[in-house]
Amino acid sequence: MIYLTRRERFNAAHKLYREGWTLEQNEEVFGKCSNPNWHGHNYELFVTVKGKINPETGFVIDLKELKKIIKAQVVNKLDHRNINLDVDFMQGKMASTEVLAVEIFNQLKPHVEAHGVFLHSIKLVETENNAVEYFGG
Repeated sequence: MIYLTRRERFNAAHKLYREGWTLEQNEEVFGKCSNPNWHGHNYELFVTVKGKINPETGFVIDLKELKKIIKAQVVNKLDHRNINLDVDFMQGKMASTEVLAVEIFNQLKPHVEAHGVFLHSIKLVETENNAVEYFGG
């Protein structure tokens, strides 16, 4: 088994906010991240797949194909968008980095695995100090 990782980047705005809570409750739990006027990040997304090397091509998956999948299923939907308002797969969900990573994994899994490899993990870097990794399940 060999692991292959592709990095992509996107910029997006969001806020952490629960509709059923008061402004004070939201600010107490989410701090500046609950700003009513949103805030944004320059995200880095690392998509790791695993599989066997194809003896004919020497590839686990053609990186051009992996890039197309990531762009179509994730980056084009998130880049320069508001995660809370504009992203179909995030509707009705908390726009935390943790939830976003899980939903990105779910978006990619069937498309990646249709190419005969397994989606191993998603690493989503929100800031230089904060990142999450999700391995499915």
